[in-house]
Amino acid sequence: MATINDNYLKLKAGYLFPEIGRRVSAYAADNPDAPIIKLGIGDVTEPLPAACRDAIIEATKEMGDRATFKGYGPEQGYLWLRDKIAQHDFQSRGCDIDASEIFISDGSKCDCGNILDIFGDDNKIAVTDPVYPVYVDTNVMAGHTGDAAADGKYEGLVYLPISADNDFTAQIPTEKVDLIYLCFPNNPTGATATKEHLQAWVEYAKQHGSLILFDAAYEAFITDPDLPHSIYEIEGAKDCAIEFRSFSKNAGFTGTRCALTVVPKNLTGKASDGSDVELWKLWNRRQSTKFNGVSYIVQRGAEAVYSKAGQAQTKELIAFYLENAKIIREQLTAAGIKVYGGTNAPYVWVKTPNGLSSWDFFDKLLLNCNVVGTPGSGFGAAGEGYFRISAFNSRDNVNEAMKRITDKFKA
Repeated sequence: MATINDNYLKLKAGYLFPEIGRRVSAYAADNPDAPIIKLGIGDVTEPLPAACRDAIIEATKEMGDRATFKGYGPEQGYLWLRDKIAQHDFQSRGCDIDASEIFISDGSKCDCGNILDIFGDDNKIAVTDPVYPVYVDTNVMAGHTGDAAADGKYEGLVYLPISADNDFTAQIPTEKVDLIYLCFPNNPTGATATKEHLQAWVEYAKQHGSLILFDAAYEAFITDPDLPHSIYEIEGAKDCAIEFRSFSKNAGFTGTRCALTVVPKNLTGKASDGSDVELWKLWNRRQSTKFNGVSYIVQRGAEAVYSKAGQAQTKELIAFYLENAKIIREQLTAAGIKVYGGTNAPYVWVKTPNGLSSWDFFDKLLLNCNVVGTPGSGFGAAGEGYFRISAFNSRDNVNEAMKRITDKFKA
């Protein structure tokens, strides 16, 4: 009989969002007429920008003509897309990133997990608490941790608590770690990081030979001109950081699937014999072996994001969701509920009222308001007593959800 990867058995609970889905499905089955509004997972609701739709349609037509048909594309992604990303997203902000250092993929979530393929099993790994669950769970699956303790924390990981006391920005660890997961704007708290804060992390990483895995999936929601969008805006970051980005939230590609990972060519890691190995070469080999690239049609749609029309349309999308976040933040605050985030990010981090636990607040909102959010404890032990509300929904749904919640919890 085939044996299994026992590391999967360490995952004590179901992945957070499937568990939410299970509870919501059970409630909906018992209450088929309940008008449920979902502000839980970070899935967008508004249509793809017209520029992207037009480009996808045109690319589809090309695939129907022998003269313009495309088969396998380059695993790293088409150069015409990578060139535009390098110019618009990095070089325009003073980041020395070349198109050859950009890898197109079908999701930053995938890349955050797949990147572990090129790293050894003996790295000391730091994550924030609360944290995007994928960072932790993929390390568990890869065998980089021990078992989970009673509080859900896994042996072998270094947890960096983030809270209102430190403005939800992780403090530099006192011990040496090898891999550091940072996410700004932060999921789930909606916090952002200043250049000074990121500079401190870069200096720590360079001092200790550490590598930062920087998740910038929500960078498009930063409106404050003083806040960095990329880790590479920080001097020295190219020597110690890999960055993940996505088209999911800025251009609505959650169901279309396109993202990118930046691996600077000067980044190195240590082999078991002590020699330095270029990480770009390892990631390129990994992608060439395990991945056949994102479809031509989708990449043409992503390219359209950088057209004049695409830039205007994606800006409108981002402004729409940020206005939703503002409504959520202001309405909950007026009801006497403490909130954080939601200014340069699409998530509002809520302090659960009346001492309710995260899951108790989840159940109360579902049963009494027919509104779905995300329990903070699902993001880590330090998330207990908090709750994430997503701004990704229609304006009517956001307004209705806030009316229901504030009517129930108004001070």
